[in-house]
Formats: sequence, C-alpha cells, structure tokens
Amino acid sequence: MTSRTWESRALFIREEACNVFIASLLHYRAKGAYALHAFVLMPDHFHALLTLAPDKSLERVVQFIKGGSAHCLGSELSMRFPVWQRGFSDHRLRDAGDYQAHLEYIAQNPVRRRLSATPKEFAWSSASGKWPLDEPPQRLKPRAVADAFGAAEVVP
Repeated sequence: MTSRTWESRALFIREEACNVFIASLLHYRAKGAYALHAFVLMPDHFHALLTLAPDKSLERVVQFIKGGSAHCLGSELSMRFPVWQRGFSDHRLRDAGDYQAHLEYIAQNPVRRRLSATPKEFAWSSASGKWPLDEPPQRLKPRAVADAFGAAEVVP
C-alpha cells in the first residue's frame, strides 16, 4: 500500500517526525493488526508491504497507520494541520515474483529519489536492517516462467 502526505508536503524530513511514524507503524504490527514485510518512509509518502490479520480489513489497517501516526504527530510534535491525503493505493500481490518485485521497489525508492546511494543507507526504510520484519506470506504461489522451448518452469 501507498499513501501520500497532505498536498504532498515533505513532512518527513525531520528525524522526530520519522521516528513517530515508524513507532506507530510498529505499534500496530505488535498489536497483531498486520504482518510487516517491508516499508519505506519518504519525505512525502510511504510504502508498506504487509499481510492483514484475518480479522482486519485493509481500510481499517490504513486507518490505524495513518490515523494513529497523525494522532501521535499531533500530540508529540504539536502538528496541527492535516498529515495525510485522503485515500491510499493498494496492490494485491499475485505471486512470489510480484512480492519480490515490490520488495525491490520499496528498497530502491530512496535511491531513485537520490536520498541515499544504497537502500541500506536510508534510515527510514526496512532495507536499513534496523527493524524486525515478518517472514513472507506462505501462501504466495511461485510464478511459472516459460523457457525458450515453451516449457514452464516454476520460479519462487
């Protein structure tokens, strides 16, 4: 899933704001609302790769993440203006290859925006290795790839 800040403002350039968002993201993960596989917090948006808890809808999880972080930003940093744009975009993963492509996209986001030279160097990304993540979902199907002769080979 992806969501942008209100009017695409660069709200997450201060370390304090980034810490509050990530604490909120990890809080709801610890509460069991979702499994967190990857994330990146950019100055004006975030991406998260997650698996919903069986009893949670995507809309509810987004409300936790965006509403919870906005509340904490208001109370801890006295932000008195809207933090997030309404809505979000999402993509349901099709297979293990799609999962890997999204992991790579999330990790490379700060590199593409020239915020770091490598994914590991960007402090506000799961690619930095600072935060514990959940294992990939077990129910992802491997993708079939046709070889030069048209025979399908299963690739994880």
